[in-house]
Amino acid sequence: MIPAQFDYVRPDSLAQACRELESDEDAKVLAGGQSLLPLLRLRLAYPSKLVDVGRLDGLKGVSDRGDHVFIGAMTTHDEVMRSPVVDAGCPLLALATAQVADPAIRHRGTFGGSLAHADPAGDLPAVVLALEGVFVAASAQGEREIPAAEFFVDYLESSLRQGEILAGVKIPKLGAGWGFHYEKFHTTAQAWAVVGVAAAVRRSNGSIAEARIGLTCMGPTPLRARATEAALQGAELGDQVRQACQEAAAGTSPQADLHAQADYRRHLARVLTHRAVRVAAGSP
Repeated sequence: MIPAQFDYVRPDSLAQACRELESDEDAKVLAGGQSLLPLLRLRLAYPSKLVDVGRLDGLKGVSDRGDHVFIGAMTTHDEVMRSPVVDAGCPLLALATAQVADPAIRHRGTFGGSLAHADPAGDLPAVVLALEGVFVAASAQGEREIPAAEFFVDYLESSLRQGEILAGVKIPKLGAGWGFHYEKFHTTAQAWAVVGVAAAVRRSNGSIAEARIGLTCMGPTPLRARATEAALQGAELGDQVRQACQEAAAGTSPQADLHAQADYRRHLARVLTHRAVRVAAGSP
């Protein structure tokens, strides 16, 4: 299909981009375009204006900032996946990014664009939620920080305000003792996840001391498997972990669609969480 008519601007500065967005409540940011352009073609989105931020080099790049890794919103998935800083400081993000779509999309799509799109079927929102990242939003008034738990509001809706652009994300380093894994089930290669599980696990004295688990496609936003996280504290590998992972779908509200019924997604959440936790905990 042909997209509906819209205006197009390509600002040379972040300040100009923010002004363009602030002046039009129906304007949308165009970054890599891998999420937005399909919606335009299907006429599922009707922006009055596209603000192309492709010239804003200040929004690109990965940097080590001591206790956290900062990733600019315009950094491509491929750059995130291949970054030694990401691999050393937040390897779970590198693991998940390697499973985003296909190489062509990873070379064009952007880290910030994927997150700001707020699609619960996307791989990265659940990962950043599990890692307790902090979003940095820029506007004409300055910057503000948004914890990941407050960023995703509803289906395809974030807490970014009119006139704000996602400048980047701070990913805290978890340090020694943590293991990571991203487990994803999809119907065909390179497809959206039917269910995905991001797991970060810290072991101490042979048992699990702490766990963080993010769920993909289990509700209108990415979710934390809080019941399983609580049950895993102090659990020894084996039956205790298996039993704790049976709570992975508690409090979720998965939708039924062409790919899976809601009950099947709950089943997948339990199975994939068990797999992800075992791998992250170093269990064979």
